[in-house]
Amino acid sequence: MKSIFNPFENIGKNSRLFIVLGWIVLLLGIWFLASLGERHLFPTPQQVAQGFSELYNEGLVVHVGSSLLLCFSAIGIAILISLIFSYLSVIPVVKPLAKGLSKLRYLPLTGISFYMAILINDARTMQVWVLVVFMSTYLTTSLLSMLNAIPQEEFDHARSLGLNRWEVLLEVIVKGRIDYVIDVVRQNLAIVWMMLVTVESILVAAGGLGFLIKNSDKFMNHGRIIALQIVILAVGLSIDFVLDYLRKSFFRYSKI
Repeated sequence: MKSIFNPFENIGKNSRLFIVLGWIVLLLGIWFLASLGERHLFPTPQQVAQGFSELYNEGLVVHVGSSLLLCFSAIGIAILISLIFSYLSVIPVVKPLAKGLSKLRYLPLTGISFYMAILINDARTMQVWVLVVFMSTYLTTSLLSMLNAIPQEEFDHARSLGLNRWEVLLEVIVKGRIDYVIDVVRQNLAIVWMMLVTVESILVAAGGLGFLIKNSDKFMNHGRIIALQIVILAVGLSIDFVLDYLRKSFFRYSKI
């Protein structure tokens, strides 16, 4: 038992399961204690359960689908833009553009929304492109870091095999780093999923999990807010699990 408190200790599967269950029990205990009394810190489990029931009856599944559609639409475009700029950053004339796109991550979301509102009239399209710009900046930053971490020996080895510069780009960077790209997308997807609440408030009519949270907060329904946060966390973790599973399935020898 003492071994679980030692740094760098290798523990078995049963010990890891025991630790996880222990933390879950502790968190549930804190939740129960914090929900006691008249001025409780968190809503009671009964209020959260009631929130789940109300949300399901009001079409929670439809709103989850709307959020996923918005998220995946933005992700598809953002991945395409980021990959093009990142892969072509090895060309001197394109490298400043890739680095410039990376620096846009310091631009606040409100600033992005302001310029998108000027350029785009349709609210749903605006939602997508706000997320596209937001995710492209972080994806490009991570992809550029990934490219900089490629050992020079890999490029030298490819050149020694007689490959020209474009073939080196294809074999070493494009084909040779697909598993890394999947992991970069998985990590940055969490940022976009977290921003849905703010972005979905742009168009209330389209619904989504962000709209539900805003609406619940407006009426101070804390049970529904906690229930929605649990749903958002569960969906986000599910997406993360699927991407990680796909990476490990297709690239079994990846060391990420």
